[in-house]
Amino acid sequence: MLAILSLVLPVFALIASGFLARRIGVIGRPAVSELNRVVVYLALPALLFDVMAHAKPAELAQPGFIAAFGLACGIVFYGTLGLSLLGKRPLAEASLDGLIGSYANTAYMGFPVLLMLFGADSLVPVTIASILTVCVLFASAIVLIEIGINSERHPLRLAGKVTRSLIRNPLLIAPVAGLLYGQTGLGLPGAVESFLKLLGGAASPLALVVIGLFLAEPRPVGVREVRASAGLALTKLAVQPALTWGLAILMGVPPQLAAMAVLLAAMPTGTGPFMLAEFYKLPAVVTSAVILVSTLGALVTLPLLMLALGVGPQP
Repeated sequence: MLAILSLVLPVFALIASGFLARRIGVIGRPAVSELNRVVVYLALPALLFDVMAHAKPAELAQPGFIAAFGLACGIVFYGTLGLSLLGKRPLAEASLDGLIGSYANTAYMGFPVLLMLFGADSLVPVTIASILTVCVLFASAIVLIEIGINSERHPLRLAGKVTRSLIRNPLLIAPVAGLLYGQTGLGLPGAVESFLKLLGGAASPLALVVIGLFLAEPRPVGVREVRASAGLALTKLAVQPALTWGLAILMGVPPQLAAMAVLLAAMPTGTGPFMLAEFYKLPAVVTSAVILVSTLGALVTLPLLMLALGVGPQP
């Protein structure tokens, strides 16, 4: 419990620093959008390129793990999207809801937690989960949001507009470029590697500070927002890991690998959905609330899952 707490507290500290900086007037309101643009156009693309450039096909050959974790992500994403559409939500906002409910913080919480529990054996599974979450899931949400915000009704013209938007989107260009470069086998020069690590490492901390800035702004919160936040946080912390566990058993995934998949699925919502909400000027009240609530809730749910799975920190 103390180990989990030590990993979660810095997340709250970063959010709190942004909150306090905005409340005392050190940072102004325009900083939310401008700092988020730094994340979207610089830091996160560097992280995505770095992850994909180091992805080795032989290491990533874990079909059972990929199927259990990936299918659970997809079911939660599209299931939440469908429920939101049934509730008369616009496609762009419904797509964001789907991402909020399925976007696990695999990189910034998954890596240290699983390293603590399983040691070096966890590095490849966490990398796979991060690629599925940060690249595949993220890309799916971007495509649907682009379709939702384009008003063009003619199918061919709509496809053209969306395609043009997608090929200019740094969050899609970066992982594709990283994957292509990785296949050359050249490796990254030391200076480039350091650059990507420094810039990519700023993505999540800066996004958490921006969430704090956003939360510091007084704004009305209705019953719908409260209910949506609670429902999406519950989906993230309970429904997704339960679904992953069931799929892992059904597919005969080895116990240790199955435990890793379940714990990664149980990670709280990462900052990716908030970045997209700000970037596309979509309502971000629910997004920021779910990130905060699910991160706090993980203090309870992760230790309980560890107990149920029979895993604990390595000596």
